[in-house]
Amino acid sequence: MDTKTNLYDLSFADLIQFLADLGEPKFRAQQIWHWLYQGYAADVHEMTNLSKGLREKLATAVTIQPFVPVTTQHSSDGQTKKVLFRLPDGQYVETVLMRYEKRRTLCISTQAGCAMGCVFCATGQMGFFRHLRVSEIVAQVLYFARELAASGEHVTNIVMMGMGEPLHNYENTLTAVDRLTAPDAFNLGARKITISTVGLVPAIRRYADEQRQTPLAISLHAATDAERNKLIPINKRWPIADLMEAIRYYIAQTNRRITFEWALIHGQNDTLQQAQKLGELVQGLLCHVNLIPLNPTAGFAGGPSSLERVEAFQQELARYGVSSTVRVRRGIDIQAGCGQLRDRVLREAEAEKLRIDVQVQSGE
Repeated sequence: MDTKTNLYDLSFADLIQFLADLGEPKFRAQQIWHWLYQGYAADVHEMTNLSKGLREKLATAVTIQPFVPVTTQHSSDGQTKKVLFRLPDGQYVETVLMRYEKRRTLCISTQAGCAMGCVFCATGQMGFFRHLRVSEIVAQVLYFARELAASGEHVTNIVMMGMGEPLHNYENTLTAVDRLTAPDAFNLGARKITISTVGLVPAIRRYADEQRQTPLAISLHAATDAERNKLIPINKRWPIADLMEAIRYYIAQTNRRITFEWALIHGQNDTLQQAQKLGELVQGLLCHVNLIPLNPTAGFAGGPSSLERVEAFQQELARYGVSSTVRVRRGIDIQAGCGQLRDRVLREAEAEKLRIDVQVQSGE
């Protein structure tokens, strides 16, 4: 396991001190900071305005990339790309690039695995392994920023909807957000980053108190406790009434619109009755609903709603004055839902190991 300091883990003040300990002047920190967040350097040897001696000194003490890309998938339409990264301790995380007409959106991970256990989510099905470090969150963005820059493009939006529950890893997630939005760092507008949560009530209240400008999305998926308990186990700890109280507090504190994510599962939460319950629940609230036909996973028997059921659900919401959008499904042919690529790669590796073991035992 790499014991070198990852530069993305350091704040600017930390970087100044780190260089001072190496006997380097303060102005070197500004040069390196620029290379990290605006020059997209993947290696210290790319930092050409540093002396050769300093670059060699840094090469022995620091690293930039905290992971190794293991495999990449491209959707058939060429609009979605997913990369599976292996971390130094053997854990895996996934990041997805989605191309739209005017946007280049990244879906990034904040944890290896997830403790929330949402039954329809491939990451929730695998369980929780650990929180990602600041460097491991930030580096996902810079990896793709570097790639896009080569073709004259840039990251326009980030959604923290990959592997993990962002607000469960609160400190590292928000430190990464601060780094990505800082004018002297990556300098992406705060409102271009959306943080998704299944509903960790204390964290939502803390987020509201901090007056953050990054939008918040709530993975709701059901409008009654009886239905939500089946899909999202954390609802048993913080039921819908508690969650809605925290959401109203967030809106009151920030005057920002909340987004509700709703994965439409055929015959389960795509009924007119659930649409009516949702309409009653959020009517009059400063909110918007994203309707997403389910991305199927191997560990969940449910399937996506038909176009007719999606349209009927949306029309029913409109009767309550609730605005909604049917999100374009991306990367279905490459299983772009978070956790699916990791799961497939590990299953294939296990099958290959078993095949080799059998060959050894049989003397082939």
